[in-house]
Amino acid sequence: MIVFRLRADEHLDVIEDARAPLRLARELRTAAELGPEAIDRTLEALRDFRAVAEGAGADRILAVATSAVRDALDGHLLLERAKELGVPLQIIDGDTEARLGFVGAVHDLPVSSGATLDVGGGSAEISRFHDRRLNRTWSLELGSLRLSDRFLDHDPPTASQLKQMRRYVGETLRSADIDRLASGEVLVGIGGTVRNLAKVDMHRTEHPLPLLHGYELPADRLEVILADLAGKTMKRRARIAGLNPDRADSVIGGAVVLLEVISALGGDRIVVSSRGVREGLALGGPDAPLPAPRWVRTISIATLSARFATWDGNSADRRAMIATRLHETLDPEASDAVREMLVHASNVLDVGRAIDYYDRFEHAAMIVTSADLGGFTHEALGILSAILRQADDDIRLGPYRRLIEGVDRSAVLRAATVLALADELKRRIAPELPAVIGCAWHPAAFVVEGALPAGWRPRGVAERFRRVFGRPLHVLSSRPA
Repeated sequence: MIVFRLRADEHLDVIEDARAPLRLARELRTAAELGPEAIDRTLEALRDFRAVAEGAGADRILAVATSAVRDALDGHLLLERAKELGVPLQIIDGDTEARLGFVGAVHDLPVSSGATLDVGGGSAEISRFHDRRLNRTWSLELGSLRLSDRFLDHDPPTASQLKQMRRYVGETLRSADIDRLASGEVLVGIGGTVRNLAKVDMHRTEHPLPLLHGYELPADRLEVILADLAGKTMKRRARIAGLNPDRADSVIGGAVVLLEVISALGGDRIVVSSRGVREGLALGGPDAPLPAPRWVRTISIATLSARFATWDGNSADRRAMIATRLHETLDPEASDAVREMLVHASNVLDVGRAIDYYDRFEHAAMIVTSADLGGFTHEALGILSAILRQADDDIRLGPYRRLIEGVDRSAVLRAATVLALADELKRRIAPELPAVIGCAWHPAAFVVEGALPAGWRPRGVAERFRRVFGRPLHVLSSRPA
């Protein structure tokens, strides 16, 4: 469960969360009912979830049940008893589950077209989408727990059992006749199985960002992880770094589903979304429209910044205006990604002052790479963080080097120098004066003119400017005497 505050601009603030591994799909392995014990176990979790929601001040509760409950003959008994607790639980079909997962997962990812895959315990939901609009959904009995219980009765599983499972999953996907991914399309993964496998990979590769959302998990590395998982007993599997111990009994089945779906769709990786059905419910349901990724990024940055008392929207806008004007002249060939990240860096810089003024660039960079922002790729977050850090005269990319394409690294350094200069200029233009500057290349120097103090010499940033752009920086004052 999760408690959100939904803002008018479609941004979700997480207030509280809680989870409980119920393993309901396992109850249907030998019977068609959940049974009293599983129902009581579920009600105990719902009672706790309701208490957390009420403690957080939630004024509305949405609750849905998926594969195991919709398959169980006594699912209606769980719904009735949940309502007695004040939890309006309802069963959703596989199509609705897939559509909710699509809305939640894709809303905060910079993807346009492709497929989503949500691997649950009892079923797997797949959707195909184009231009951020849903086209079709599939709900298949390929849940991680269902498959693990059906095929894997040895610990660790045998090679023959794994082969049978993979053959079954592959045949099920072929009979579903799901369109393969076209060039430029992506496969988005949803749910705890995907997140846990991604966390295992992040530990092994020492990924520089501590974020699952937007993480790319290649199929070849997933194959290595599967082989490692399958070669260990459940007890040893539960100790693997990054894997939640309560996933140890089902993760092999989930990894097989991921790999077979990637293969069936002709992909080579899966992009992880940390959002899913819960976010789809909160954002308005299965038919909610999705905004453009750039809008999501802008709102996400604005929402993060507004949480800090040291941030002032007008001051941030003035800095961004100056930085944009400088950058257009100084580096007109910069990529769209670098241009946009410079604007975001200009807007978010002052949040770093909440920790320490003198290290505000470093702290702002740390905050944006820890905040689980929506709409950003990991490469874009690497660029954003590098611009902030390098603006403080630390030209080392450090661990973020691997996130940034080689052609963009020099452009990032130029953008960082622009941010440093824009911040110095903004600080010296009185708030009541317009933060408008003129700038142009002259034969001997780059000249900036604005409502600045007469005679001001930007000593530190001027020397850096000369090193990066190869010419001196001259500043002229247009402020009335």
